[in-house]
Amino acid sequence: MIKIKHFFFLSFLFLYVGNSAAQCGFGKAEKMNENWKFILKDLPAAKEENFNDNGWQRVELPHDWSIRQPLSPTHASCMGYLPGGIGWYRKSMTIPAEKSGEKVYLYFEGIYNRSEVYLNGHLLGKRPNGYISFLYDATPYIKYGQENVVAVWVDHSRAADSRWYTGSGIYRNVWLIYANPVHIAQWGVYAYPSESNVKKGILQVEIEVTNGRENKENLTVVNELFDSQGKIVTVRKNNLSIAAGENSTLSIALSVSKPHLWSIDRPYLYTLKTTLLRNGEEIDSSVTKTGFRSYTFDPDKGFALNGEWMKVKGVCLHHDAGVLGAAVPKDVWRQRLLRLKEIGCNAIRTSHNPQSPDLYDLCDEMGFLVMDEAFDEWEFPKRKWIEGWNVGTPGFDGSYDFFEEWGERDLADMVLRDRNHISIFAWSIGNEVDYPNDPYSHPVLDGGADTGFTQPIFGGYKKDAPDARRLGEIAKRLVKVVKRYDGSRPTTAGLAGVAMSNETEYPFVLDITGYNYTESRYDVDHKKYPDRVIFGSENRHDMSAWKAVRDKEFIFGQFLWTGIDYLGESGPWPSRGFYSGLIDFGGSIKPRGYFRQSLWSDKPMAYLGTYPTPGKGGKNRLIDVWSQLEAEKNADFVEKTPSMDAWPIWNYEEGQIIRVVCYTNAAKAKLMLNDREIGAVQDYNDETGIIYWDIPYEPGMLKVIGLDTNNNEISTYEIRTSKRPHALKIIKDEQRVDREEGIARIILQVVDEDGFPVMISDDEITCHLSGNARLLGMEASNNTDMSDYTDNKHRVFHGRIVAYIKYEGADPGEIKARFTAPWLIPAETTVEFR
Repeated sequence: MIKIKHFFFLSFLFLYVGNSAAQCGFGKAEKMNENWKFILKDLPAAKEENFNDNGWQRVELPHDWSIRQPLSPTHASCMGYLPGGIGWYRKSMTIPAEKSGEKVYLYFEGIYNRSEVYLNGHLLGKRPNGYISFLYDATPYIKYGQENVVAVWVDHSRAADSRWYTGSGIYRNVWLIYANPVHIAQWGVYAYPSESNVKKGILQVEIEVTNGRENKENLTVVNELFDSQGKIVTVRKNNLSIAAGENSTLSIALSVSKPHLWSIDRPYLYTLKTTLLRNGEEIDSSVTKTGFRSYTFDPDKGFALNGEWMKVKGVCLHHDAGVLGAAVPKDVWRQRLLRLKEIGCNAIRTSHNPQSPDLYDLCDEMGFLVMDEAFDEWEFPKRKWIEGWNVGTPGFDGSYDFFEEWGERDLADMVLRDRNHISIFAWSIGNEVDYPNDPYSHPVLDGGADTGFTQPIFGGYKKDAPDARRLGEIAKRLVKVVKRYDGSRPTTAGLAGVAMSNETEYPFVLDITGYNYTESRYDVDHKKYPDRVIFGSENRHDMSAWKAVRDKEFIFGQFLWTGIDYLGESGPWPSRGFYSGLIDFGGSIKPRGYFRQSLWSDKPMAYLGTYPTPGKGGKNRLIDVWSQLEAEKNADFVEKTPSMDAWPIWNYEEGQIIRVVCYTNAAKAKLMLNDREIGAVQDYNDETGIIYWDIPYEPGMLKVIGLDTNNNEISTYEIRTSKRPHALKIIKDEQRVDREEGIARIILQVVDEDGFPVMISDDEITCHLSGNARLLGMEASNNTDMSDYTDNKHRVFHGRIVAYIKYEGADPGEIKARFTAPWLIPAETTVEFR
């Protein structure tokens, strides 16, 4: 009894002291991100232990080499005009002699791509998929008590192998794992709620244990569940016998009375600690964040979380962050997710690949539903645009060449790694792999009265193209893999060619079916396939796409393309990326983010934006990529609906007719110019979701007031005419930063002499640092600015820029950051790294 009490006490303490644990789920983990050497060359001899790497660049992981290279029109637009290449990483490390009885593993959260890992000249393994986490047993080649050399070869020479920016290199964390030969298996603890309600929760737990010894092992497995305050809720002790050299799995159920349920508004998390004991002594342990919640999917009623029917208001996300490339610190993701939460977003689709473990952890903590997605292509390549988005001659590099060998294992590893995240509510096995004639084809594409098509689709049936009926065969295999490792969540996919795929088995092997941009088929297919659960897996931002969700009970949600601007999938030069996001590269809410807030948020809000009254040829004034693409289809483009991309600018020529748009969730709105009402009070427009007035420009203050049905004021927003740029103002800085995270984000705005933002400013800012720190880059979020984002000079966009500063000290300290611009009053701040 004394031992058990002591054991509980240690477990309680464990939760508060914290532990640097790798996501692989066993052993004692140490981050090994520091003191790597790197070279952007292919040097085959670099794998050798005694290779001379003097003169190589010293880097700290995570590291993305592509983002540090110059943008150039000679590179592919799909990569955001950034290069790939082949690179080598090397690191020396000493493994203590006292560890000689332990196993040693190397765990990589992600390397893009086609990597090979060597230890002391010996190949540990290869992994072509750049998004998958993997582990190697380094024990056979470890020299205990001596220096060991890790060498990693990364081959991203096929730079245009994706439809968007991927990054290059070891762009996620790397861990060194020490473990007893008898330990919990990699990703070996699996916890999921089988029953969740306000009265009772049952947590099913499976523990797989590896016996690396030559003798049978008799173990005790202790599972303790703690609430969010560190108080123990329940505990189970079980015996487990494992034969020599074998794995064994223990399955138990933990029951909790009146559990706190995880939800979007209250993401309550429990902590499960699993401990292996041999003869009463701990030999391994694992900590798993978990919770209680239930999902319901119904073909007529949509989706319910914990029994409450709701709409999923989701966005698709890629994994880069502008100037930071693919190596994105956790705190940057936290700030981005906070902005999405503010807008009213409640779900994330990982597009179109597994993402960093940090993102899933944050979604668990912050209350986002997650659709975890594995692939953008299967056995055949898609078009990769080289000269601009959907123009010119495409390339056909990709991940298809290793799909047959690695695809099922990659999918299995995604599910095994991520299945404990309580936020994940569906597994997606693919995105747009059924795009008509890219690459699959089917006779139905020829059209005809008997098919329901009125015209040939995408050039009609191509008999020499891959047969679309293969989609169903592959989907069956992939769904089987998912179900093998997690049967608690549905499988899905994002279908681009639903009408074609309906002629195959593909949609019918999925539990729920995602439709990309095909809202027109919702009613038709709901009637034709009454048992199918349908949702929008990828959607545009227009009001009609949202109304197709809002007004149809059987459509449970949508995922906008996209939540945040991302690199790659660019238009013709100059264009860094695809910029239809609610949030820009630097993490600030864009006008269309406020428009979406007016549709999704329950909190009263109003926003005001302006632009010259449109007419023919108005495309030159359009900012958003979708609007530009629509305008480019027709030289006589005329704006049909008020823009959702209107910036809060009030600087025009006297008397010029200006369109003033209001995004609000109020019943009506009135407009004030210099404290007088101008124009009529406008009711909310449910066709466009936008209220607008066309008025002559007059300098001063423009203000919109949101009113309820009784004409009570519930929200306001105002903008002012700005004077000339006068000063730099820090509008957001982090004066205390955790050294472990080590990133300070400082946001600057150009203001006039009265302190009002100068939205039309494009002044060049210079960053000066003192102290043990390095500037990672400055992000102005201008998609057409193709200059160097990683030096210490950059022009603002809409008067704003964000600087990312990395602390490089081993001990606590502080740095000073000073920002200057010609003729402007400078700004400075001090950041303490604790």
